[in-house]
Amino acid sequence: MNKIEIFNNTNEEIKELETVEKVLYSAMEKEKLVDTSFNLIIVDNDYIHELNKNYRGIDRETDVITFALEDEDTLIVGDNERILGDIYISIDRARSQAVDYGHSFLRELSFLAVHGFYHLLGYDHQTKEEEEVMFKKQEEVLESYGIRRES
Repeated sequence: MNKIEIFNNTNEEIKELETVEKVLYSAMEKEKLVDTSFNLIIVDNDYIHELNKNYRGIDRETDVITFALEDEDTLIVGDNERILGDIYISIDRARSQAVDYGHSFLRELSFLAVHGFYHLLGYDHQTKEEEEVMFKKQEEVLESYGIRRES
């Protein structure tokens, strides 16, 4: 059974997280994952700034950062459970980017969560080709859940 743990480490109530969780489960289903788990952690700009500085050497906040437990070998725990890692999202950046891009907060939060999910699976966007593959998968997941750019 797949499992997503969501931690809201902010002082805000974020009602959109219920939908984001459903979107992420649909992404797991689309990728045919079984007995797989990961964490989604919602933080503020200060917290993600420190993560970015300490782990990536970049002294500024970012919108999403992932810590994948799989690099070359699959991490197995207990009865063949696959643990992908952690996705951290800055709630502050998600809100401001939703305004900047002219779409809903739900759209931005869902996009960042799905984007992080595909990073955990090893997808990247360092080249144009990689970006096309990753972003196509992200859009398919969001679109299948009815979350569009104009949302």
